[in-house]
Amino acid sequence: MNAMFDGWVKIGNLSDVPRRGARCVKSGGVTIAIFRTADDRVFALEDRCPHKKGPLSQGIVHDGCVTCPLHNWVISLESGEAQGADSGSTAKFEIKLSGDDILLDLKAVHQAGQA
Repeated sequence: MNAMFDGWVKIGNLSDVPRRGARCVKSGGVTIAIFRTADDRVFALEDRCPHKKGPLSQGIVHDGCVTCPLHNWVISLESGEAQGADSGSTAKFEIKLSGDDILLDLKAVHQAGQA
């Protein structure tokens, strides 16, 4: 984690995350998967599928979702909610781009780590 900008922490650059892929950062006991879509939108979810806690960062990013590599659950990148007939959700964190910098709001991350 790098510099702080108005409560947001710079965690890297857009080019650090491959298109339709993910990278992880850790804060306390929480692992956060940073996803990048084909059209360069970025999302941050806890790196745990709500089904069997699989590593979402190792899944396939498609159509605003990620498919868990363990049992093919599809999770919305925008909401963290399971799609289709599956139910459950993973924690979603606020993230934004400032130029090419990826910024993460760590307040919610710390709250999730204390829950």
